[in-house]
Amino acid sequence: MKGFLLFLLLILRTGVCTLQTKKVRKDEVVALKCGEKGKGSDKILWKNETSQMYLHNMSPAEQEQRNLVLDGHFLVILWASVNHQGNYSCGLSNFSSRSWFKLTVFEGNTGEHPRTCHEEEHCKLTCPPMSVPPNMSSTDPTWEKPDGKREQLPEIHFQSVKMEDGGVYTCFRSYPYYGQMYNRTCRVKLVVKPKEQKKYAKITEPREKEVFYVDIGSPKVIHCKAAVDLKFDDLFWLSNQSFVETNGSHPVFYNTTWENGDKMTASLVFKRVSENDLTKTYTCKLQSAGQDSSSVNITLSLKARPSYVSLAICSVCVVLAVVVSAVVYAKFKVDVTLFMRDTVGCHRRASDGKSYDIFLMSYKSETEVGINSHDRKMLESVLEDRFGYSLCLFDRDVLPGESIAEAVLDCVERSRTVVLVPTSPDPSLESGLLSALHAAYVERQTRLVFITTERTGALSTGSIPEALQLLSEAGDHVTWKGRGSEMPSSAFWKHLRYHLPAPHHPPKSKISLKTISL
Repeated sequence: MKGFLLFLLLILRTGVCTLQTKKVRKDEVVALKCGEKGKGSDKILWKNETSQMYLHNMSPAEQEQRNLVLDGHFLVILWASVNHQGNYSCGLSNFSSRSWFKLTVFEGNTGEHPRTCHEEEHCKLTCPPMSVPPNMSSTDPTWEKPDGKREQLPEIHFQSVKMEDGGVYTCFRSYPYYGQMYNRTCRVKLVVKPKEQKKYAKITEPREKEVFYVDIGSPKVIHCKAAVDLKFDDLFWLSNQSFVETNGSHPVFYNTTWENGDKMTASLVFKRVSENDLTKTYTCKLQSAGQDSSSVNITLSLKARPSYVSLAICSVCVVLAVVVSAVVYAKFKVDVTLFMRDTVGCHRRASDGKSYDIFLMSYKSETEVGINSHDRKMLESVLEDRFGYSLCLFDRDVLPGESIAEAVLDCVERSRTVVLVPTSPDPSLESGLLSALHAAYVERQTRLVFITTERTGALSTGSIPEALQLLSEAGDHVTWKGRGSEMPSSAFWKHLRYHLPAPHHPPKSKISLKTISL
């Protein structure tokens, strides 16, 4: 360690900081070349700095004994040993400058010279040369491949190197000198990397002939982006084949930015778009050293104004859709409501304290036509047995001896809907009872449904008591059309059921008109 520090101090003192490192395998040849140049009369002086021995003072016999040869600018060690390891210096006899060496002698391998190639490419391995005196020649090296095979070749060539070609290749070179052969071994490590994917620079946006919509007098920025491979690739803008300025003081200019070293953006900036800008074609151009240049052309166009014709058409379509929906609803609302009740099973579930769905009662028709007793019986039977309504009937559910007025009002109180049926002139409701019925309607908001005949029609003012007229105006109306209304699928039954609430329970059984007629 002390000797090495003195060696470094000596280097600094002479003003030379270059130190050459040499490594050699034991028992192999190594040559140190002094790089100092002088006149023909100047002698090269060699010194072993480790042992402080001046080699140029040795006699030829002593040099041979130590396996050393001093030949001009060269110090050749024919058979390197551990004793030769150390620091050496050389210089001209006038000591104007000196060169320095550090020699290391190894047993075994002396390290590897790296060589990297890419798969499927040409690859060449050369045996590292050694500078030797002019009168010392060398033979072609013998190569030992990773599989152990040997072959004498100046170089190893792979026309298309493969991954399995990688490994350590050892070259053996012989140096004939004064009738003797001296050897030197070098190891070359070949590393084969996967084939490099060739990258092509290209413009990624905008698209060719893309149109950008603008407003006159408004600013606009258009970005041209490119994937590039080399830092000296260039991306720029042209306006009608003329270069766009990069100076930001111009009304139209561009600037460039880099991202991650392989993405470039050239931004075309319009401070205020003019009508003249709309007449030009703008070109984003990419120039790359490794390939042909590429470009894309873009143009500017005014933004489209809103079309009032389209707005009007849309408005008409919306209105038509609303009208059609309203018409369809008006036409099919009865069928839809009944479908939900009959098919889906929408029946009333919440309890409202009522005992009956319907109170079926008669009112006197001032015309000669009403609903006869047979039709009334059929009406009651279909409501109860076919459609599942619970009825309160005056002649069935009122106890004998009970006051008529109290019995009627009790049925109204216990029913969800009152259905008034016209009859031919028969004993009928008195005016006082009608007034009480109207009062009950107003107080309890009981639902009213009037059944009229085609000849009865609407109840006209003056032809009926005032209380009945008020009830008629408050209720819904369904027209009985005789035999055409008998079928449960007729329009009469659909409209009547539509105005009635859903029954508490589904119908118990199906009945036929034949059964009713019996």
